[in-house]
Amino acid sequence: MFYFYRKVHYHETDKMGITHHSNYIKYMEEARVSYLNSLGYGYKKLESLGMISPVISVACEYLRPTTFDDELEIIVSLKDYNGIRIEIDYTMRKNGKSVSTGTTKHCFISPNGVPIVIKKEYPEFHNILMHELAESSNQELLK
Repeated sequence: MFYFYRKVHYHETDKMGITHHSNYIKYMEEARVSYLNSLGYGYKKLESLGMISPVISVACEYLRPTTFDDELEIIVSLKDYNGIRIEIDYTMRKNGKSVSTGTTKHCFISPNGVPIVIKKEYPEFHNILMHELAESSNQELLK
């Protein structure tokens, strides 16, 4: 699991003073970028290796509202990895209470759109992802 923190900015709220729903997708992206950086395979490195990782699916469930200046804790964990695609879970919390949960799915492709088999072409990255997947599974068992 990886923990990412950020505050809700004023411009991210709507006329009612509530964080606009579209921002939670952006928060997940910020957390994911930071998570991959922590693994040593941030987007800059992936791109320098000739890899891009587009979002192929995104889901977000809104549980409680947030407002300007709320501090969010975003817990990121690798839910699934099959050598070509990853699925990442996000739990966003305020003061220890869940405000939103989400999932993104990504594939790995070359800049010309050819799928990349991570295990074969980037074994070090594959091993890191396998370790993260095992850690996430262990955390689920402890719940």
